[in-house]
Formats: sequence, C-alpha cells, structure tokens
Amino acid sequence: MSLLRQLSDELEALVARTSPAVAGIAHRRGQGAGFALAPDGWVLTNSHVVQASNGLRVEFANGDNVAGEVVGVDERTDLAVVRVASRDLPNLPLADRARVRVGQLVMAIGNPLHFDRSVSLGVVSALDRSLPASEGRLFEGLVQTDAAINPGNSGGPLLDAEGAVIGINTAVIPFAQGIGFAIPAHTAHWVAAVLMRDGIVHRPFLGVTARGVELAANVARDTGRTRGVRVHRVGTDTPAERAGLRDGDLLLAADGAPIASVDDLQRILVLGGKAELDLELRRGDAAQHVLIRPAPTAANAA
Repeated sequence: MSLLRQLSDELEALVARTSPAVAGIAHRRGQGAGFALAPDGWVLTNSHVVQASNGLRVEFANGDNVAGEVVGVDERTDLAVVRVASRDLPNLPLADRARVRVGQLVMAIGNPLHFDRSVSLGVVSALDRSLPASEGRLFEGLVQTDAAINPGNSGGPLLDAEGAVIGINTAVIPFAQGIGFAIPAHTAHWVAAVLMRDGIVHRPFLGVTARGVELAANVARDTGRTRGVRVHRVGTDTPAERAGLRDGDLLLAADGAPIASVDDLQRILVLGGKAELDLELRRGDAAQHVLIRPAPTAANAA
C-alpha cells in the first residue's frame, strides 16, 4: 500500500471516529458548531455562537435534534458550555499543551455556511497568536491554522491526528485565505470546568495591562524560560500598584508555576483561590518576587 493511500485511509478513519461527537448549534439569529465534552450532555462551543440564543437547538450526526440550555458563557475566551438531555454521547478529549506543535497535521470539523459536519485539513501554522477582541481586549495564545475555517465552523473542534481537540475554532481574518484561529485546548480545559461548575468565570482583579511575549535569547538563557508576561501598564490605586509592580516588569511565574501567557496567569488566579499571589518577575536584569493580594471582581474582568 502506498503512503498516500495509507494516509487517506487513516484520515477517513479519523473522520468516522470523531465526527459523531460534533454537533450543529442553531438558533433564530444564526448557527455554528460545537462538540460533546462528556457523554452526559455537556457540549462546548463559542460564546458568540450562543449569544441571544432563545430556542437553541443542538443536532448530532445521528439525526438527534434536541433543545440546548446555555449553562455558562465566558466572553473573555469566547467559550460557552451548553447542556442537552442526551446521554451516552460520543465525545472528544482535550489535548495537552505539549501535544501541539507548529507544522503538525490538523483537521477542522464544523458547519461552514450551513454545510453540516464539513471536514477540512491543514497544519498548525503558528502558536500563541493574538487577535483584537471587544472593548480593547485581546484574544491571546491562539492556535493559527491553514485548515479552511469559515462562518459556521465557530465552536467546532480542531483535531490532531489522534482525534484529540487541540483547539476550538473561533475566528478568521476577512478576505484572507488560509489564516484561521482556534482557542487552545489548554485554555478550554480550565474555562469549561469552571463554567460547568459555576456557570461563570470570576477573575480576581490585579489592575495591569499585560501581554504574553517571547523572551530574548539572553533572558531565556538566564531564566530557563522561553516566554513570559510583559506588564505594559499598572493601573492607579490597584492591587498591582499597591504590591509594587511597575510598567515593563516581566512576569515569569505565579506561585511557582511558569506563566507563558495572560491565560496562564488567569488560570492560576481563578483556580488557586488564594488571598495572596507570589509573582516571580524580572525587572531589568534583576530577579524579584512580589506578593500581591488580588481583589475580587465581577466575571470577565482582567
């Protein structure tokens, strides 16, 4: 058997194995996609897919068309969890961060332009991309792919060759070709867990504007890290200012865990639940530790 035929057969088997877990999500104002996270009715999708979602319907590959209830929405990551009454659903696992590499083969499944469960093939083009979001915020840490993603793919899975979800398809750049973006699975993992438990993500407030950055070669050598979070602005009379954080500080770890993106920092803040956070940072050429007491805040705050 030729290598090309073998690849074709394996891709066909991958589609057959994973597509039953992919669902079409529709309501009066639009449609998109999602996929089952667990067999007992939990479905993950984009928050923009389910906005104004009166009369939400979720349709699976076996023809079941059932009512969906929005359990929780996190606009900050464009993720939402929907619950359906179906049980024993085929479901898809979320991949670990370490499994995602530039150049690896990936497959997108969704409902582009109402063509349900369409399959497209491509590669991971880049990691840790940023895109502007509403209210001047950024979507950070996105997976970029050249697998075809169109309106209606939103909320559907971006799969690796083993059938694990490496990202949740979320956006394209209008008029571009071969440039699509997905929310990384490691972000979806913790956000979905919080939404399933609480219905909302409450992010403790630090009072900084920050962004994940690649470290310069000399800094990477000195710190043993390749990425960190650069503080661009510290707000007046905020927990960050009171703790002594400064514009330009490079955050490297929080409570001993490396942080490569703002999402990493938020995950530690939300899941840690501690009154005080130990930040390891680099200021100029000097390593420092800062203890900060985050303030409680409403959902989706930074």
